[in-house]
Amino acid sequence: MPFAKKTVGFIGAGAMAEALIKSILQRGLVQAAKVWASDVSQDRGRFLTNKYGINFLEDNKDLVKKADIVISAVKPVIMDSVLSEVSPYVTPKQLHISIAAGISLGFIERHFPEGIPVVRVMPNTPSLIGAGASAYTLGKNAGSKEEKIVKEILDCAGVSVKVPEHLMNAVTGLSGSGPAYVFLILESLIDGGVKAGLPRDTASILATQTLLGAAKLVQETGDHPARLKDMVTTPGGTTMAGLHVLEQGKIRATLMDAVLAATRRADELGKGK
Repeated sequence: MPFAKKTVGFIGAGAMAEALIKSILQRGLVQAAKVWASDVSQDRGRFLTNKYGINFLEDNKDLVKKADIVISAVKPVIMDSVLSEVSPYVTPKQLHISIAAGISLGFIERHFPEGIPVVRVMPNTPSLIGAGASAYTLGKNAGSKEEKIVKEILDCAGVSVKVPEHLMNAVTGLSGSGPAYVFLILESLIDGGVKAGLPRDTASILATQTLLGAAKLVQETGDHPARLKDMVTTPGGTTMAGLHVLEQGKIRATLMDAVLAATRRADELGKGK
């Protein structure tokens, strides 16, 4: 068992940390008594302690001393100071996982003594309900044992894929930021239904299930989205009329540009890191 007798520590107790905490506890990978979190907000710490029964510390250094698996779930802009703070207390027996967007493996490894296993991960917010899409890449000191641990953590919260590090910022632009794009599309579909005369609650149910069903159809059939789109589109029909408007609004190019813009921003956040 990869998690036998191991303790897990989260530096930072925000939404992504909570998603992973919830997932590993629900799956039974570890007991709540073996999970620790640290955060600048005592209120956040009390919330997680009350909700999940985990342990909370205000000091990152104390957390690193206790944890076998350390997950850094902090904003990229403070990653440098956090790594510098905890570096004297890390050991080669620990596994360090970073979910900070744009922060490279090399940047983290340079802060630590030689030989520390590091894995870089990009999860997304649907991990909160076990429907996440995550990617990971291994550092130079991380091997199959560390990969098994990371994949087990991520797969508790959805699905995970391994990618080369040079593609991690693209993952951030697509699946990391992607839920926000989908929420905007969903909101727009609901508003369209309301404009067409549907009550808002009815439009919300129909639009949400439509997005969910369409994604599930792609996932379960393995068919190309274009083929499934054509199945819905009859010559001269209502769907073609709607698609024509979307193409006039350059929806393809706009969504592609959104992914690329988020990717570039991840590059900027990690510049020199």
